[in-house]
Amino acid sequence: MAGPVRPPRTMEMTMRYRKLGERQVSALCLGTLPFGTVVDEATSYALLDRFAERGGTFVDTANCYCFWLDGCCGEESELLVGGWLATRGRRGETAVATKIGALPDPGKGGEWPANREGLSAGLVARAARASLRRLGTERIDLLYGHVDDPATPIQETVSAFGELVREGVAAAVGISNQSTERLVRSRAEAIGQGVAPYLAVQQRHSYLRPAPGTDFDYQVAADDALFAYAAGQPDLTVLAYGPLLNGAYTDPAKELPAQYRHPGTAARLAALGEVARETGATANQVVLAWLMGGEVSVLPVIGVSSVAQLDEALDAVDLDLSADQRARLDLA
Repeated sequence: MAGPVRPPRTMEMTMRYRKLGERQVSALCLGTLPFGTVVDEATSYALLDRFAERGGTFVDTANCYCFWLDGCCGEESELLVGGWLATRGRRGETAVATKIGALPDPGKGGEWPANREGLSAGLVARAARASLRRLGTERIDLLYGHVDDPATPIQETVSAFGELVREGVAAAVGISNQSTERLVRSRAEAIGQGVAPYLAVQQRHSYLRPAPGTDFDYQVAADDALFAYAAGQPDLTVLAYGPLLNGAYTDPAKELPAQYRHPGTAARLAALGEVARETGATANQVVLAWLMGGEVSVLPVIGVSSVAQLDEALDAVDLDLSADQRARLDLA
């Protein structure tokens, strides 16, 4: 059964907004992982400019992008975002999320990710202030622990993040790549300590589901337990990284990641294609609309390298799936 058809894009199309912590942010977040490295400064600025022009007010970075590239140290993305905020006068208008704890620590020996810095109290305090300097802002709008650190007691980590909120270094704090069980424990511990709890959790998540039992190494995929928990926690925002699977939904030259190549994928791709045809939207846009419009609304962090890719993603905010279309996507 056909449902709503996405209207043609016009410059009058507007962004939608939602609350994250105490701040309203755009319903899509622009990821900046390759900005200042793989994506040069001019192109990065053009993408940030276009995002702002289209109503985008939320960007995502980290203090480790992209340390793994030759000649890079991990500061590049934060420095570029900070430079753009300053030159465009966007410090008050654009919320910035950054992440700490995933840089390699040479003193630990071994290879990354086993030698990542982690989330000890001392590291959290130092790394947050270093990010603040690179971004050139008075405080960080959302500060994440980038990857869970089981070697550090939960009590120590949540206390350190809570202290940053108390001191005004961060407006809100969150966690990424942490299991639902440890997220629940972390939030309960923060509340018990009387400090700010994690208000955001960012996990790998898309329309296609990874094979059961898939190992993403240090990455953590959103699971049913997370959404069951988040449904009862109105203060918690779920964000999704990698929502478009690096372009594999629409680019025939790109293979699906191995974790998604399993027998259950075919039915979901068929449902996705069917809804895309009905709405006149691209598969990417349907995926983003599905994420944003669920019972637990997910805030996608989109990664793009061209203005055309950015416009395609931003147009998804105007796509409202019918109840029938959503049911078919959910049940496939």
